Amino acid sequence: MKTDVLIIGAGPAGIFTAIEMIRNNSTKKITIVEKGVPIEKRVCPKSKTNMCVNCKPYCHITTGFSGAGAFSDGKLSLNYEVGGDLPELIGEEQAQAVIDYTDKIYLEFGAGEKIEGINQGDDVKEIRKRAIMAGLKLVDCPIRHLGTEKAQEIYYKIEQYLIDKGVELIFGYACENLIIENGRCSGAIIRKKDEEIRIDAQKVVVATGRRGADWLEKICAEHDIAHEPGTVDIGVRVEVRNEIMEYVNNVLYESKLIGYPKPFKNKVRTFCQNPGGFVSQENYDNDLAVVNGHSYKELKSSNTNLAVLCSHNFTVPFNQPIEYAQKVGELTNMLGGGHILVQRFGDILEGKRTWQKELSRSNLKPTLPDAVAGDITAAMPYRAMMNIINFMQAVDVVVPGFASTETLLYSPELKFYSNRVRMDKDFDTNIENLHCLGDSSGWTRGLMMASIMGVLMGRKLAR
Repeated sequence: MKTDVLIIGAGPAGIFTAIEMIRNNSTKKITIVEKGVPIEKRVCPKSKTNMCVNCKPYCHITTGFSGAGAFSDGKLSLNYEVGGDLPELIGEEQAQAVIDYTDKIYLEFGAGEKIEGINQGDDVKEIRKRAIMAGLKLVDCPIRHLGTEKAQEIYYKIEQYLIDKGVELIFGYACENLIIENGRCSGAIIRKKDEEIRIDAQKVVVATGRRGADWLEKICAEHDIAHEPGTVDIGVRVEVRNEIMEYVNNVLYESKLIGYPKPFKNKVRTFCQNPGGFVSQENYDNDLAVVNGHSYKELKSSNTNLAVLCSHNFTVPFNQPIEYAQKVGELTNMLGGGHILVQRFGDILEGKRTWQKELSRSNLKPTLPDAVAGDITAAMPYRAMMNIINFMQAVDVVVPGFASTETLLYSPELKFYSNRVRMDKDFDTNIENLHCLGDSSGWTRGLMMASIMGVLMGRKLAR
């Protein structure tokens, strides 16, 4: 097969590369390869079974058209300060300008007009005051919440738009390897079971998302693609009653708090806050089960969940942060018998495991019904656990009751943003004709920032 532009991965970065090329009247042939299925075929059976059945060959929540984050929740952060380090590469002003532009594209495809978290009155000042007292930084970011069900509708329209415009979408094929010779990329080898196809291309864009971060790291090592170990986030998904978070939810919708708690002073932050949301399970390769959270536009629970993530940066001699995080996840899965572990915060402080009967007596009922009550501290590294405990107690100053006895902690919550690919502001790597985008590149963290990286790539390719 031959094409002009080959995009590996149909997540936001890859999708918006194609959209922007079309909007710039490019006549180049675009081919997108996605190892998952079209969005209309992405169905998680857990809604009927009430438990994860570990779908094969891929988890439908993490894989398929629109990627992992888009399918699970659909939050667009409209502030350049949120979503990774891309502004360092392209500049803050350009990042914000392209966010505003990309947001309009989402609106064209049916995103709701309402923007959450734009309240700038005395309530925000009060929350910021509490954060300062607790030694935390509040980043109040406007959010356009698509919602899990609405996001699927929006990305289905985008999928049909690309098809109508002549973009070739190849589903069910995983990228086996890139074709790189003499410092130049000329295509890729894709595979579906025993069927192998070579695709020759003038330009290759790798946009495999968090799910493909591990694969890209190996490809970089094999082909000497310039990269460096990046950050990996290890943490927990915290769940509390809506009454605890009601004030913050109403004022900010998603409060992003950042701290550097003693004694280690690692960066710890809140992430992906879901008012009235649900805790969920995602499955990665090698049957690694990780926890996540999402929220619908209409269907609501009695709880709010959010991630508390501790950032780890490794230097010499260790340079395998993704593998490190995977080992933490595997050990936690082992203790949970292949399921997500859940523990009450009060039990952690008392040095005891949580029992199922204790969960059934609590005011707070888990929204992940097949989570196993146990002891997450038996698998979580000491440094990360202490950071999480001290950070949660600081957040309790901002949100009284956040660090209560009944607060639930689910583990493992892992974010594989590692393996930062070295690129210039035009996203050129040291390999000619090869570009890397989105979360797998190590430069973005989330839907909007991955989307704007695609927009900029699309403009470049159209030229």
